Amino acid sequence: MKAYPTTPDGRYFVVRGRLWRCSNPQLSVQKRQHWTKVLMAARRAKGSAMRAGDMAGREQARAQVDAAKVALGERGAPWWTDGAPDVNRHMAKNTCYAEWFAGLSLID
Repeated sequence: MKAYPTTPDGRYFVVRGRLWRCSNPQLSVQKRQHWTKVLMAARRAKGSAMRAGDMAGREQARAQVDAAKVALGERGAPWWTDGAPDVNRHMAKNTCYAEWFAGLSLID
């Protein structure tokens, strides 16, 4: 499995130049494991519903995915408390991480 670069502050990882919010590192191991299991089950349910053409089931599973991602800190209010803006889903080159991201290209 390929490891994606993580910003120096640990808030985001980068995939194809885009920032994605990391899970809240302050969650207990038990909570992280619980919500990760919920997330994976919801993703499987969404796929099954889509293959079956069950739009109501798909929407229910999507809501479960969203709830798990919020509980993990990947969506919703940022888990950090220093007031820094949330740049989730932004291109790294257009954020305060631009210089750091540009430096990664020199390594690759």
